[in-house]
Amino acid sequence: MARDVSDATPIGARSELVDWVASGEKPRDTWRLGTEHEKVPFYTADASPVPYDGESGIRALLEGLQARTGWEPIVEDGHPIGLLDEVGGGAISLEPGGQFELSGAPLKTVHETVRETAQHLVDAKAVAEKLGVGFLTLGMSPLWTRAETPVMPKARYRIMTNYMPKVGKLGLDMMYRTSTVQVNMDYESEADMVKKLRVSLALQPVATAIFANSPFTDGKPNGFLSMRSEIWRDTDRDRTGMMDFAFDDGFGYEAYVDWALDVPMYFIKRGAVYHDVAGASFRDLFAGKLAQFPGERATQSDWANHVSTIFPEVRLKRYLEMRGADVGGPDHIAALAAFWTGILYDQGALDAAWNLIKNWSAANRNGVRAEVPRLALQASIGGRSLREVARDALELSRAGLRRRAFLDETGRDETHHLDYAQHIVESGRTPAELLLEKYHSAWSGSVLPAFRECVF
Repeated sequence: MARDVSDATPIGARSELVDWVASGEKPRDTWRLGTEHEKVPFYTADASPVPYDGESGIRALLEGLQARTGWEPIVEDGHPIGLLDEVGGGAISLEPGGQFELSGAPLKTVHETVRETAQHLVDAKAVAEKLGVGFLTLGMSPLWTRAETPVMPKARYRIMTNYMPKVGKLGLDMMYRTSTVQVNMDYESEADMVKKLRVSLALQPVATAIFANSPFTDGKPNGFLSMRSEIWRDTDRDRTGMMDFAFDDGFGYEAYVDWALDVPMYFIKRGAVYHDVAGASFRDLFAGKLAQFPGERATQSDWANHVSTIFPEVRLKRYLEMRGADVGGPDHIAALAAFWTGILYDQGALDAAWNLIKNWSAANRNGVRAEVPRLALQASIGGRSLREVARDALELSRAGLRRRAFLDETGRDETHHLDYAQHIVESGRTPAELLLEKYHSAWSGSVLPAFRECVF
């Protein structure tokens, strides 16, 4: 996330929260996709973690990128913590353990997001290489313990760090040691949002399986193909998961708002100061009854910031965020963007995807969600292997992209960006499985070769 919102406009009624979500509606011809990815930095000389401070630290990396790109620095308490492209709309931000995130601009085509990622990597590597820094293409830091992992100077992360152990066993690993790629998608109406949310929730384990890429922790195999995905299962049950209620009759903006109101808060921000209210009720703030700040009323920025601290498999803000995939290299990132664009931005593909998943029960959906971190494409749902379902989903996505018919400068449509994912499904071997094969053969039981081979 780029930075927390500052809008002190008071919220007077629950309907304003519903209206905030509804304000995300956009006509079909203005739909865009935004691709975000995180990556773990490391020192190339010795595969050690990169701290915030120091001549070759994260701060120096941000300052070098600011000088190269001209993007505006985002500063907190005197510390640069990100960069903002005020013209294009993209941003760079820091995750808690120094994971370097590009939050891409809203773009029309997968071709454009591929070019955006490529330009970002050119810029980031040009600065990083002078500092002796590289970036991993893995969904989890493979070597360092949590204690060895750097901590970034962001107040919201201090609050979350204190709270996470109270609500789950693995929340700190989520914060400090994982890296994801997500795609943000638009909707044109409440009904369109509901259908897209249901389809993407049901198919999120398919994306987790195809893009599984986090098999190592603490220098050895962790027993999972997507450990990043497994970590989310024991992070904080109040704000994560498959959102079964989204499949209830009558679900819409109001039901989502009511759920979000009951998710415990982390903080409220007043001016530049983050106030720790972790575990408190947004409903109490909304009513002016928050114990820590009696009489204080919720503002628009309180709501926007609160919604950004909810982490289901698909998140609704004023767009939909696909949150199920481990990060990987550029082709991996492009394929995820293509996968969701083909399914969600073509009506025929969306309708067919609904027919694919509509008979799955909550037990089906939660069962495959529990299986997929360990089994990936070998998991099953509704009596079918997830590999079969993934093959069907890719076919729907490819047809949707073909009908979109957005061509690049060479005359190719967006379908070729799916080839990476198609190869995984046809071979039945995820990125994680290929890495494990290397670990047990060419890598001789060491993860250190990952710092040469699994890099941007």
